[in-house]
Amino acid sequence: MQPKTHQNAPLDERITGALVGAAVGDALGGPVEGYSPEQILERHGGRVHGIVGPWHGDDWRTARPLAPYHKGDGHVTDDTLMTHALVRVYARVRDHLDAYAIADHLVPDLMTEPRWIPELETEALPLQRIFLAEKWLVTRIHYGHADPREAGTGNIVNCGAAMYMAPVGLVNAADPRAAYAEALDVAGAHQSSYGREAAGVLAAAVAAACTPGATPDSVVSACLALAKDGTRAAIERVCEEAVRHPDFESALCPLREAVTPYDTVGPDYRAPSLGARRPSRLHAIEELPVALGMVLVARGDYRHAVLGAVNYGRDCDSIATMAGAVAGALGSPVPEDWAKTVAEASRLDLWEPAATLTAVTREIFDRDVARRRAHEQAFASLGGPACSD
Repeated sequence: MQPKTHQNAPLDERITGALVGAAVGDALGGPVEGYSPEQILERHGGRVHGIVGPWHGDDWRTARPLAPYHKGDGHVTDDTLMTHALVRVYARVRDHLDAYAIADHLVPDLMTEPRWIPELETEALPLQRIFLAEKWLVTRIHYGHADPREAGTGNIVNCGAAMYMAPVGLVNAADPRAAYAEALDVAGAHQSSYGREAAGVLAAAVAAACTPGATPDSVVSACLALAKDGTRAAIERVCEEAVRHPDFESALCPLREAVTPYDTVGPDYRAPSLGARRPSRLHAIEELPVALGMVLVARGDYRHAVLGAVNYGRDCDSIATMAGAVAGALGSPVPEDWAKTVAEASRLDLWEPAATLTAVTREIFDRDVARRRAHEQAFASLGGPACSD
């Protein structure tokens, strides 16, 4: 398969591709989240190749364990709700973020601003939809008055911060090291251990994907240069396996086997092991290494990477969110029919957050240049080299 990317795509196209791509991946993965590739195959009479309906059909309102959420039919999940919320924080601050920005802006957004929630088919506070690991932000920061930089300590260690960290990578486009550092700061309000580390690496992956001439291999190399401990080991092992496969069908089981030693959830996704989601330097979340692996298998092609992530099962809405963000940032086009259906079904403008973040990113870059010039001048006055032009 030849890669389908536009390596010279400008910033606005990459930001749009990443954010729309993440949302579409999220919507495609939602209805099969929590199941195995074998269960998905049986339920749908083959692999999923696009937008599908709820797992339990018309019984979605009452069928456990998914009720009362309408997962399917193009509805985005909390991954996209949180991503768009972070974009709104950037739009307010209009500069780089830290954990205090999460406390000052993201937490109130979740608590006080009713928004359309596609899975509930009604307006509600985002707080009423997000998972317990995201509710932790409100519990610890608003009610517990924790230091935002340390509020993530004690939370369920999962992909909850990584799943919405693409905007940090986009604001730091082509600078993965800066994206990694900013995401670690931002995610400190939400996660700890390898959950926080994954947030930093996902942001770095998206930033690296925005670099002109970037490829899936260069993105993975950037991640491995920054990732630490079990997260680095898991990415390295999964990606070593991924390059052996020409398509996602042959990669589904091998990628799961590759990530298994680092994943704490265990073989039964809905019945996690006793050691699941606890801090560790030896482990990693499953979602990020598999997402990067699927991007490699797909040679950067958006459609193939996202479908691989979706058919992998388990936490596949988040895997597809991450794979979609990276492939979109690489310049691979998001299928227009998928994007249109998801936007209409979710009653969300998927392109407005991208336009907003593009404008903010340009403003932040201008501020970064001014700050760098001021530092150069100060350092030159201390006897350092003269300022660059």
